[in-house]
Amino acid sequence: LVVSGGPETTGASRLAALAAARAGAGLTTIVAPLEAARIHAARLDAVMVRSDLLETALADERRNAVVIGPGLGLDQTAAAKVNAVLAAHRATVLDADALTLIARTGAQAIQKTHERCVLTPHGGEFERLFPAIAAALPRTGKLEATREAARQAGAIIVFKGPDTVIAAPDGRAVIDVLSPPDLATAGTGDVLAGLIGGLLAQGLEPFEAACAGVALHGAAARHAGPGLIADDLPPAIPAVLSALSSQA
Repeated sequence: LVVSGGPETTGASRLAALAAARAGAGLTTIVAPLEAARIHAARLDAVMVRSDLLETALADERRNAVVIGPGLGLDQTAAAKVNAVLAAHRATVLDADALTLIARTGAQAIQKTHERCVLTPHGGEFERLFPAIAAALPRTGKLEATREAARQAGAIIVFKGPDTVIAAPDGRAVIDVLSPPDLATAGTGDVLAGLIGGLLAQGLEPFEAACAGVALHGAAARHAGPGLIADDLPPAIPAVLSALSSQA
């Protein structure tokens, strides 16, 4: 399940939904306000579009993974959606606007995340979410900072950048240095969130889903090549998966 914001920012949630579907989710659904749902429906065929209330969409337990944040918005309605998703205790990817909303409500709100959550902040979002940890970054380094953030959040942290670090609350950590700099363009983070969500929907544990999602994201970027835009990544995923299958 991908949670969409209003009609002005539908592209972000659509990128996430397409990536989830390409990653192998059996059925991907976008839930959106009516005006946004009409836009999605005109652009999507393989992804279902619903204009239900989010609580109605979450009532179906077959929707076992949720991506929320890309294009969500920052108003009270968006904040209520984040809380509803966290209360449902599904495997959840929190990205973009969802992270900003959590940071705005202060340190106590981070306790609402749980062990089935994956948070995917870039540098600015990390600083807003974990200001004390970010302030100590020059001394501790990114690896230990991400581990500490994961411990505080009780969730998986994917600290994005040229050296993306994925860390779990138990101290496990992986550093990705293979993803190309071509990914430094708008919308690619939405694709990453969708990839991780699609892997969670297939039953991967959050840490494994985060690591595999980052790896697939980088491989899709290398396949697409220089000059890529975020739209190029979901169509590149089948070729990447096919290459991995042939090596198995």
